[in-house]
Amino acid sequence: MTFSDSLELLSFHWVAYTIYSMLIISVIAWFGYNLTREKKAEPMIRIPFYGFVGFLVVAGVGHHMFTYNSVPWVAQDINRHHVTPDKIFHITAEKHVFTLPDEKMVINCGDQVMFDVVSNDLVYGFGLFRQDNTMVMQMQVNPGSKNDILWTFNRNGVYNLMSTEYSGPRGNSMNIKNAVEVRGCNEKIGLTGGMK
Repeated sequence: MTFSDSLELLSFHWVAYTIYSMLIISVIAWFGYNLTREKKAEPMIRIPFYGFVGFLVVAGVGHHMFTYNSVPWVAQDINRHHVTPDKIFHITAEKHVFTLPDEKMVINCGDQVMFDVVSNDLVYGFGLFRQDNTMVMQMQVNPGSKNDILWTFNRNGVYNLMSTEYSGPRGNSMNIKNAVEVRGCNEKIGLTGGMK
Protein backbone atom coordinates (compact mmCIF):
# COMPACT_ATOMS: atom_id res chain seq x y z
CA MET A 1 0.00 0.00 0.00
CA THR A 2 1.49 3.35 -1.05
CA PHE A 3 -0.10 6.77 -0.64
CA SER A 4 0.48 9.43 -3.26
CA ASP A 5 -0.53 12.38 -1.11
CA SER A 6 -1.70 13.43 2.32
CA LEU A 7 -5.44 13.14 1.48
CA GLU A 8 -5.14 9.42 0.79
CA LEU A 9 -3.08 8.97 3.94
CA LEU A 10 -5.60 10.91 5.98
CA SER A 11 -8.54 8.80 4.81
CA PHE A 12 -6.65 5.59 5.68
CA HIS A 13 -5.58 6.87 9.09
CA TRP A 14 -9.08 8.15 9.81
CA VAL A 15 -10.38 4.59 9.65
CA ALA A 16 -7.41 3.10 11.54
CA TYR A 17 -7.50 5.69 14.33
CA THR A 18 -11.28 5.46 14.69
CA ILE A 19 -10.99 1.72 15.34
CA TYR A 20 -8.03 2.26 17.65
CA SER A 21 -9.88 5.00 19.58
CA MET A 22 -12.91 2.74 20.03
CA LEU A 23 -10.66 0.05 21.46
CA ILE A 24 -9.12 2.55 23.91
CA ILE A 25 -12.58 3.79 24.94
CA SER A 26 -13.60 0.18 25.57
CA VAL A 27 -10.59 -0.23 27.91
CA ILE A 28 -11.65 2.86 29.87
CA ALA A 29 -15.24 1.60 30.01
CA TRP A 30 -14.04 -1.83 31.16
CA PHE A 31 -11.88 -0.24 33.87
CA GLY A 32 -14.73 2.04 34.99
CA TYR A 33 -17.16 -0.90 35.12
CA ASN A 34 -14.77 -2.88 37.32
CA LEU A 35 -14.46 0.10 39.70
CA THR A 36 -18.23 0.16 40.24
CA ARG A 37 -18.53 -3.54 41.05
CA GLU A 38 -19.03 -4.38 44.71
CA LYS A 39 -16.90 -7.48 44.50
CA LYS A 40 -13.46 -6.48 43.33
CA ALA A 41 -11.82 -8.54 40.61
CA GLU A 42 -9.28 -11.09 41.76
CA PRO A 43 -5.68 -10.51 40.62
CA MET A 44 -5.87 -13.42 38.15
CA ILE A 45 -8.90 -11.81 36.48
CA ARG A 46 -6.95 -8.59 35.87
CA ILE A 47 -4.55 -10.32 33.47
CA PRO A 48 -6.92 -9.92 30.46
CA PHE A 49 -7.11 -6.17 31.16
CA TYR A 50 -3.33 -5.73 31.09
CA GLY A 51 -3.11 -8.05 28.10
CA PHE A 52 -5.58 -5.80 26.29
CA VAL A 53 -3.57 -2.70 27.18
CA GLY A 54 -0.44 -4.48 25.91
CA PHE A 55 -2.29 -5.33 22.69
CA LEU A 56 -3.21 -1.65 22.21
CA VAL A 57 0.43 -0.61 22.65
CA VAL A 58 1.64 -3.24 20.18
CA ALA A 59 -1.15 -2.36 17.72
CA GLY A 60 -0.39 1.37 17.89
CA VAL A 61 3.35 0.98 17.43
CA GLY A 62 2.84 -1.74 14.81
CA HIS A 63 0.47 0.47 12.82
CA HIS A 64 3.12 3.16 12.50
CA MET A 65 5.87 0.68 11.70
CA PHE A 66 3.66 -0.88 9.01
CA THR A 67 2.65 2.39 7.39
CA TYR A 68 5.88 4.39 7.56
CA ASN A 69 7.19 2.79 4.35
CA SER A 70 3.91 3.50 2.57
CA VAL A 71 4.08 7.22 3.32
CA PRO A 72 6.25 8.55 0.50
CA TRP A 73 7.73 11.55 2.28
CA VAL A 74 9.00 9.51 5.27
CA ALA A 75 11.46 7.36 3.33
CA GLN A 76 12.43 10.41 1.27
CA ASP A 77 13.18 12.40 4.42
CA ILE A 78 15.12 9.58 6.08
CA ASN A 79 17.30 9.19 2.99
CA ARG A 80 17.48 12.87 2.09
CA HIS A 81 21.28 13.01 2.38
CA HIS A 82 21.35 10.79 -0.75
CA VAL A 83 18.81 12.93 -2.64
CA THR A 84 19.74 15.69 -5.06
CA PRO A 85 16.61 17.83 -5.47
CA ASP A 86 15.37 18.58 -8.98
CA LYS A 87 14.52 22.12 -7.86
CA ILE A 88 15.37 24.26 -4.87
CA PHE A 89 13.25 27.27 -3.99
CA HIS A 90 14.84 29.81 -1.62
CA ILE A 91 12.18 31.70 0.31
CA THR A 92 12.55 34.43 2.93
CA ALA A 93 10.11 35.34 5.68
CA GLU A 94 10.51 38.73 7.33
CA LYS A 95 8.15 41.33 8.81
CA HIS A 96 5.18 39.03 8.15
CA VAL A 97 5.89 38.72 4.43
CA PHE A 98 7.04 35.75 2.36
CA THR A 99 9.47 36.69 -0.42
CA LEU A 100 9.36 34.08 -3.18
CA PRO A 101 11.98 33.49 -5.88
CA ASP A 102 9.25 33.80 -8.54
CA GLU A 103 5.68 35.03 -8.56
CA LYS A 104 4.58 31.40 -9.03
CA MET A 105 6.81 28.41 -8.29
CA VAL A 106 6.21 25.93 -11.13
CA ILE A 107 7.01 22.27 -10.48
CA ASN A 108 6.97 19.32 -12.86
CA CYS A 109 5.11 16.21 -11.78
CA GLY A 110 7.38 13.82 -9.87
CA ASP A 111 10.12 16.38 -9.23
CA GLN A 112 11.78 16.23 -5.85
CA VAL A 113 11.61 19.79 -4.63
CA MET A 114 13.35 21.42 -1.69
CA PHE A 115 11.80 24.47 -0.09
CA ASP A 116 14.59 26.29 1.76
CA VAL A 117 12.96 28.90 3.98
CA VAL A 118 14.80 31.50 6.07
CA SER A 119 13.23 33.67 8.76
CA ASN A 120 14.99 36.93 9.53
CA ASP A 121 12.96 37.86 12.60
CA LEU A 122 10.17 35.64 14.03
CA VAL A 123 8.99 32.04 14.10
CA TYR A 124 6.73 31.44 11.10
CA GLY A 125 5.15 28.41 9.51
CA PHE A 126 5.49 27.35 5.90
CA GLY A 127 2.43 25.47 4.72
CA LEU A 128 1.11 24.54 1.29
CA PHE A 129 -2.66 24.17 0.98
CA ARG A 130 -4.98 22.93 -1.74
CA GLN A 131 -7.67 25.26 -3.08
CA ASP A 132 -10.19 23.67 -0.69
CA ASN A 133 -7.87 24.65 2.22
CA THR A 134 -6.76 21.10 3.05
CA MET A 135 -3.08 20.98 3.95
CA VAL A 136 -0.51 19.30 1.71
CA MET A 137 2.49 19.83 4.00
CA GLN A 138 3.98 22.27 6.46
CA MET A 139 7.06 22.98 8.56
CA GLN A 140 8.06 25.40 11.27
CA VAL A 141 10.47 28.15 10.27
CA ASN A 142 12.76 29.29 13.09
CA PRO A 143 15.06 32.30 12.82
CA GLY A 144 18.76 31.47 12.90
CA SER A 145 18.34 27.81 11.96
CA LYS A 146 18.16 25.68 8.82
CA ASN A 147 14.55 25.22 7.71
CA ASP A 148 13.98 23.10 4.65
CA ILE A 149 11.61 20.42 3.52
CA LEU A 150 11.97 17.95 0.67
CA TRP A 151 8.74 17.10 -1.14
CA THR A 152 7.64 15.18 -4.24
CA PHE A 153 4.40 16.25 -5.92
CA ASN A 154 2.57 13.44 -7.75
CA ARG A 155 -0.62 15.29 -8.64
CA ASN A 156 -1.36 18.35 -10.71
CA GLY A 157 -2.66 21.29 -8.75
CA VAL A 158 -2.35 24.90 -7.74
CA TYR A 159 -1.49 25.46 -4.09
CA ASN A 160 -1.67 28.39 -1.71
CA LEU A 161 1.14 29.29 0.70
CA MET A 162 0.20 30.23 4.26
CA SER A 163 2.00 30.66 7.54
CA THR A 164 0.98 27.87 9.93
CA GLU A 165 2.45 29.41 13.10
CA TYR A 166 1.10 32.29 15.15
CA SER A 167 3.44 35.27 14.74
CA GLY A 168 1.15 38.02 15.98
CA PRO A 169 -1.99 39.50 14.43
CA ARG A 170 -0.15 40.52 11.24
CA GLY A 171 0.64 36.85 10.62
CA ASN A 172 -2.93 36.34 9.41
CA SER A 173 -2.01 38.17 6.22
CA MET A 174 0.79 35.72 5.34
CA ASN A 175 -1.23 34.06 2.61
CA ILE A 176 -0.11 33.89 -1.02
CA LYS A 177 -2.76 32.57 -3.39
CA ASN A 178 -1.63 30.23 -6.19
CA ALA A 179 2.01 30.28 -5.07
CA VAL A 180 2.83 26.79 -6.38
CA GLU A 181 1.65 25.04 -9.54
CA VAL A 182 2.35 21.38 -10.31
CA ARG A 183 2.11 20.38 -13.98
CA GLY A 184 2.61 17.32 -16.12
CA CYS A 185 0.91 14.50 -14.22
CA ASN A 186 -1.02 12.08 -16.44
CA GLU A 187 -4.10 11.90 -14.22
CA LYS A 188 -6.86 14.47 -14.50
CA ILE A 189 -6.71 16.34 -11.23
CA GLY A 190 -8.72 19.36 -10.21
CA LEU A 191 -7.30 22.37 -8.44
CA THR A 192 -8.34 20.94 -5.10
CA GLY A 193 -5.90 18.05 -5.54
CA GLY A 194 -8.70 15.50 -5.82
CA MET A 195 -9.28 13.20 -8.78
CA LYS A 196 -11.99 13.98 -11.29
